[in-house]
Amino acid sequence: MLSNNDILKKLRVAHKLRDENIIEILKLVDFNITKGALGDMFRDERHPKYVHAGDQIVRNFLDGLIIHLRGRRPKKEDNQNDS
Repeated sequence: MLSNNDILKKLRVAHKLRDENIIEILKLVDFNITKGALGDMFRDERHPKYVHAGDQIVRNFLDGLIIHLRGRRPKKEDNQNDS
């Protein structure tokens, strides 16, 4: 089973993202993270400074990635029919 860290790593490679890109994608959903904190999640599990990526960061990254790839969702207009 993949960990959240593995999921982030695979998405980073698949979309050819650098740390700066991931930080910008997270900012799209108002989630701020430092480059150092992000780097700790991409370390080897045996490294003393390894940090487990929680569900919140994966969820926010996926939400931001959708906005990054597709753009923001257009606001729905209230269509009031006078029928």
